Amino acid sequence: MTVLYEDNHIIAVNKTCNEIVQGDKTGDTPLSETVKAYIKAKYDKPGEVFLGVTHRLDRPTSGVVLFARTSKALARLNAMFQSHDQIKKTYWAIVQGAPKMAEARLENWLVRNEKQNKSYIVESRKSRVESEKSKAEGAKWAALTYKTLVRGDHYTLLEVNLETGRHHQIRCQLAAIGCPIKGDLKYGAKRSNPDGGISLHARQIEFIHPVSKQNICITAPVPEDALWQALTRQIS
Repeated sequence: MTVLYEDNHIIAVNKTCNEIVQGDKTGDTPLSETVKAYIKAKYDKPGEVFLGVTHRLDRPTSGVVLFARTSKALARLNAMFQSHDQIKKTYWAIVQGAPKMAEARLENWLVRNEKQNKSYIVESRKSRVESEKSKAEGAKWAALTYKTLVRGDHYTLLEVNLETGRHHQIRCQLAAIGCPIKGDLKYGAKRSNPDGGISLHARQIEFIHPVSKQNICITAPVPEDALWQALTRQIS
């Protein structure tokens, strides 16, 4: 586990694609418990350690995850995440091929299939006004912007900024424009990654500290993978 930022109220770590943020039916030790053990050992804390989960990343996704160390910070961060405009999350994604446009805004109505654990596009609209179709499907409006950072022979490195936080949003919307994320078999990638993850990385999170009110910007180094390293070295 790599700690990216830490103070009395919050802690941020760089999640690997093999870790889950919270416990699930697999029974694997979640990242939240690993962080608790780290805090308990470092500060020699007796009893139970408080740690609040403020947001999640899909298991195959890597990158920065922010936790709250106090109930005050947790309550305020939860409110900030729910507002969708007080916390800026930036992702990097390695996708197959290259999008037709070097940068663009994607807007769609997405519906989640619980049994398949997968999201689908119901329709694409440049409006948050619900149509009869999106209402009938129980869809949610989703928007993001992307721009090309590096274009390689077979893969492209994109920077993605979320405007909404829907289930598998980045994975679904990029696949819909013919650019599935490398390793993401669920959304059309040709083959899996050796580590079992997908090439989607929560690169940066920026927000106003819930207690000190200072501007905080936390950046997570990309995975030590040959393609990640090769593409990111080309960023000017």
